[in-house]
Amino acid sequence: MTNELIDNRLPDSATDELREAKRILEHHGIADRLTEMIGAPITASLRLLPDVAENAVYAAIDKSLNVALDVALRTLGDDAGKTGKPRLLTHKLLAGLSGAAGGAMGGATVAAELPVSTVLILRSVADIARSEGEDLSSVESRLACLQVFALDPGAKSEVDDDTEIGYFAVRAAMAKQIRDASQYVLKNGFADSAAPPLVKLVAQIGKRFGVVVSEKIAAQAIPVIGAIGGALINSYFIDHYQDLARAHFTIRRLERAYGQAVVRESYGTLT
Repeated sequence: MTNELIDNRLPDSATDELREAKRILEHHGIADRLTEMIGAPITASLRLLPDVAENAVYAAIDKSLNVALDVALRTLGDDAGKTGKPRLLTHKLLAGLSGAAGGAMGGATVAAELPVSTVLILRSVADIARSEGEDLSSVESRLACLQVFALDPGAKSEVDDDTEIGYFAVRAAMAKQIRDASQYVLKNGFADSAAPPLVKLVAQIGKRFGVVVSEKIAAQAIPVIGAIGGALINSYFIDHYQDLARAHFTIRRLERAYGQAVVRESYGTLT
């Protein structure tokens, strides 16, 4: 722990970083950003979707997170030790192209498009994690990348679970799933994606990621959106998670430097 830390207070530079991270993590979620772009509440569009379409959305979410879990555990470790700035623009452009295809088809291609977008976001998140000093050879760090999909600060009423709203509450709620999944993979490898610890982790993330994806799909399903709007929505989508990842891994870096208790206490005092 750095010598700059006195009386359990972070130095000014770290406090400034933490304040910016909190601003990102506690602001309104992506639904508000999409509402501003489209000019109408996205939740209203979601209520107009038939049950079969909503079921298809959640099936696509489950598939996407399982693909992302596979990528996280099998390939993100290959990036361990790499250096350089995150390739944020490259991933954003690719996500935009993917969204253009979905927008042109009115959201009908969600089952094919969402896994692609999700993996692009995950790789961008991993780039950010590495740039903040994460060791991607660690299973826990790779799962922390996947955890970013659960960090959207949507309203509590939108999430059907008992967790509090707030960044540290979400992390606390997921701590056991992350720990159990990490221990399982370290002991058994990643031969069985249907193993209970991995299924529970994906289900926990899916509750929160599903709210965000539902808003995105509803926006892309609006007939006037089209390919250009679909590309823009996907760019918003990845940009949103890049921001969350930057804040998340900034806090984890500060925790490594100054201790979790000190960072969490300081976070709670910031306005």
